[in-house]
Amino acid sequence: MFVYHHGLRLTVADLAIDTRRRHARAFVSHAHSDHIARHEFVLCTAPTAALMEHRLGKRTVRVMELGEPISWAGVTLTALPAGHCLGAAMLHVEADGQTLLYTGDFKLSPSATVTAAEPAPAEILIMESTFGTPDYRMPPQEEVLARLRDLLQRILENGDVPVIEAYALGKGQEITRRLHDMGYAVVQHPHVWAVSRIYESFGVALGRYRRWDGTVEPGEVVVVPPRCRPEMPRRRQVRLAVTGWAVDPAAKYRLGVDHALPLSDHADYDELLEMVERVSPRVVYCTHGSEEFVNRLQELGWDARLLGRATQRRLF
Repeated sequence: MFVYHHGLRLTVADLAIDTRRRHARAFVSHAHSDHIARHEFVLCTAPTAALMEHRLGKRTVRVMELGEPISWAGVTLTALPAGHCLGAAMLHVEADGQTLLYTGDFKLSPSATVTAAEPAPAEILIMESTFGTPDYRMPPQEEVLARLRDLLQRILENGDVPVIEAYALGKGQEITRRLHDMGYAVVQHPHVWAVSRIYESFGVALGRYRRWDGTVEPGEVVVVPPRCRPEMPRRRQVRLAVTGWAVDPAAKYRLGVDHALPLSDHADYDELLEMVERVSPRVVYCTHGSEEFVNRLQELGWDARLLGRATQRRLF
């Protein structure tokens, strides 16, 4: 039904999936740079198409509506909400009497800017497992946001500028909406701002924010891509990162920031286990994670395997 060799491809439909190499036909789950390429023909949701066009230029696209099956090369394909960022979709495949669910990056818990993932049962599950160790259980969002609010208050009272590092697509918009809900005005780096305009064109309200013009007014919070260092003469910056990796107390040192808070757009360890339970597959293939998660699934009685090793370059 599929093969893995320098990326995933559905053999039954001759369709590449989330590969970074150019293909004649590909399904793209979402528009993060590690999931897109300049394919000749793309199947994806309308928001992903718009975001890809912003990043790569106009592509030839067949838009998939969430929850609406389409016929493609003799198989039935359905895009399902993935809960990761605007436009993110899982792919459900029905072919030759078998069913397969490819998750891409996903999140089961709700966020402020996208709906949660909605998996469907399948015999074969191909899932990302980024946070596939027990250490990566995310604390309640309310606790993290309360900590963020306290940090911002102290930073602003000291007369410093809070600068939050967040990916231009997804996390930048999520944190902007969260900041707006707390009552803060946001200044976005132009890369974040351009993506935010696309979010709003699809009806996602982000609140009060403006494009960075080299100035910061008292009380404003700046949102920039990771490692971006905007110049602010005579103003001290206090840098914060919002990422699931911040569950590790040492993350702020690796990221080069003053504070790191665990806000994630990926499923945490418990949600990864929940995904397997909800799909109830005959076999699970895990990507983007450690062998430890595969071993845990096997201990729980699942037929689980790690996808992407050189020894697995064969048909399944």
